[in-house]
Amino acid sequence: MDITYVYTRKRRDFGRPCNFSDRPAEVTVDIPPDPSMASAFIRMNPVDSSIQHSSDMSVHEVNTEHVEVVSRGVNHTEGGWPRDINPQDMEQTSRFRKKVEKDEKYIKSIVHLGTMMEHYIKQNNAIDIYEEYFVEEEMEEEDEPPSAKTINIIRELTSFFNVLLSKRDPNIKKRTATHLSWHPEASKKLAVAYCNLEFQQNKKDMSFDSYIWDLENPKKPELILQPSSPLVTLEYNHKDSCILLGGCYNGQVAYWDTRKGGLPVEVSAMDVSHREPVYGAIWLPSKTNTMFFSTSTDGQVLWWDTRQLSKPTKTLLLDISQTGLLENALGAVALEFEPTMPTKFMVGTEQGIIMACNGKAKTAAERITGTYRGHHGPVCALARNPFYPKVFLSVGDWTARIWSVDIKESSIMSTKYDLPYLTDGCWSTVRPAVFFTTRSDGVLDVWDFLFNQKNPSLSLKVCREPLCSLRLQDNGCVIGCGSKMGTVTILEISSGLCTLQRNEKALATAMFERETRREKVLEAQRRKMQLKEYSSSKGKETEVEESLVESPQEVLERARREFLEVIEAERRKQAEIQQ
Repeated sequence: MDITYVYTRKRRDFGRPCNFSDRPAEVTVDIPPDPSMASAFIRMNPVDSSIQHSSDMSVHEVNTEHVEVVSRGVNHTEGGWPRDINPQDMEQTSRFRKKVEKDEKYIKSIVHLGTMMEHYIKQNNAIDIYEEYFVEEEMEEEDEPPSAKTINIIRELTSFFNVLLSKRDPNIKKRTATHLSWHPEASKKLAVAYCNLEFQQNKKDMSFDSYIWDLENPKKPELILQPSSPLVTLEYNHKDSCILLGGCYNGQVAYWDTRKGGLPVEVSAMDVSHREPVYGAIWLPSKTNTMFFSTSTDGQVLWWDTRQLSKPTKTLLLDISQTGLLENALGAVALEFEPTMPTKFMVGTEQGIIMACNGKAKTAAERITGTYRGHHGPVCALARNPFYPKVFLSVGDWTARIWSVDIKESSIMSTKYDLPYLTDGCWSTVRPAVFFTTRSDGVLDVWDFLFNQKNPSLSLKVCREPLCSLRLQDNGCVIGCGSKMGTVTILEISSGLCTLQRNEKALATAMFERETRREKVLEAQRRKMQLKEYSSSKGKETEVEESLVESPQEVLERARREFLEVIEAERRKQAEIQQ
């Protein structure tokens, strides 16, 4: 076929805008209705009509495939050796090294490379590429209001969208998410202990399982932990992330190795375990990473070693009366331990009393070093400030209180009394004056005492059922909240609440020291007033006692006077009768 003519056009002429002009409307075609065809139509009421105003596309694709995450390992073996040399044989490798080191080519290469390496090392040392030149420059403070957004909900699967975003305790009969523990290395893994703590509400067919969830693959639990009794507490070992510690509802303690499956590696014997639910179990720093201690509402604190759970290594009775009887011990529902203070720990009791204890003391009387009284009900949570270990937080009844270890009579700061019951609390890991509390009406409160001490900086309605537990990640930006129905909500906090502000540490230090001094002054004043009242009451008692002590002559005169008064009264009566 011959080309007879070629049409050409410049590229810039393509896609030029159209120029429209206004002109009066005109009717192009007019089709009048035909009455004879009305019987062939059916009147519709209402009439639905749709108009598409979006642009037409030739191809439109959406990727809805879910990414499956699979853990894989790589086996690295030493290479680079000749085939006749076995890398595992030290004698062969040493002989080969000596042979190569005598080669002239090897020596020349090392000398040449050494000169180049020395040049680059000097070049790197000449300039510090990581040096910050504007350290003292003030950071631009954003006026972003405090907020938090839900990034994941661990609840029951009901639809495809819940498969992608959520998960719940998969059992039909719901249990409370009593404790949360984040994986110490992977921020996307969360261990959750499930247990029904209501008295005599455990059904026969209720599951004992607890779960480890992977937030990136929430279709099903990554691992199902199968204890002999429901877990009340569950804690990762921060030195070995494959090991978990659990405290059971029946008083036993157990530990798991995730590399060996969901069954516990070892469980403590019933006759040496706690007699009631284990509400707290914490790992202790040690060379073997096998030591931990636990507490329960039976009034005992037991020290254990995972290498031998046949019996506890040490026992402490929480008896402030020092009688040594188990029936006088106070039941514990909260346990606190700070690794920077390895000999000291604190216990919150059902009676609202906080006990400061010394684990290295030799006698039982020396182990309980002090008590703090400030709550009207059980102490649900205890937490030391990560920046100031002498300041700790307690949560119980309808308020949260901040204490100083130097003052035992009263707290230095506290929140207002709420109508709903407070259930848990913890400090922020990045800001010294920020802490979190959960309430029985499903609300998460974020308090910033540098900003406002009367009202929380953020109150977020997380769910309709009561919140029972919470746990903050070490980065301070993600927090998990567990509810009574087993739902675990993962929230991401706004940057303003998880970013250390300028001079915040100094301001928080000044605030805590000021409140501590104020409480010390008030405490001294109270003691002075009590001593004054005691002295005045003692003086009055002395005066009364002195007035009661009379001499024999005074007693005789008083009796004679009373006798004469009686006779005079009788004479008057007789005189009145005669008249």
